[in-house]
Amino acid sequence: MIVNRQPARGLLLALTTSLALSASGVASGGLPSDATAAADRLAESIKKYRADAWHWQRVMDKRRSKPSFAERRTNDLERLTAIRDRWQRRASRLRVRAHHPPHQAAWLCIHQQEGSWKDPHAPYWGGLQMSRSFQRTYGRYLFRLKGTANHWTPAEQMWTAERAHQSGAGFYPWPNTAAACGLL
Repeated sequence: MIVNRQPARGLLLALTTSLALSASGVASGGLPSDATAAADRLAESIKKYRADAWHWQRVMDKRRSKPSFAERRTNDLERLTAIRDRWQRRASRLRVRAHHPPHQAAWLCIHQQEGSWKDPHAPYWGGLQMSRSFQRTYGRYLFRLKGTANHWTPAEQMWTAERAHQSGAGFYPWPNTAAACGLL
């Protein structure tokens, strides 16, 4: 019995060539695998910093920065690094700004008279003792994201109170403590 071994050799040659190309990185767009991994890490960093920036913009009720999503169109490590650095600076500036809300001294005074930032007891939650309806009205994004105010950071709680203040409520949602702080 005669067996034709030609197709097996051709298949073996094709598999060997394919493995060699993928090991050298040619099959993945011409980048070596370590450069591809670096590009992937940079793209993940960009997503992280962009999400952080957008979170603080949303908390502070600011318009969201427009993304170009340029990291999806390039594998150039230098370009990706520049994009990452830009989002990192933006996120850092926003985080610093978020931790210094307007009327911060007033919110801290009210907090001293109200409760712990992590106060979980109903019907008022957090360090500024916000009701569920207050949280839904002025902190809808955070309420959906994290639940009641006792799960929010102090900065997030103060920005929610600031949103109420800017809407015209002033310090009146905290009549006794605001009066004790000399705010009314």
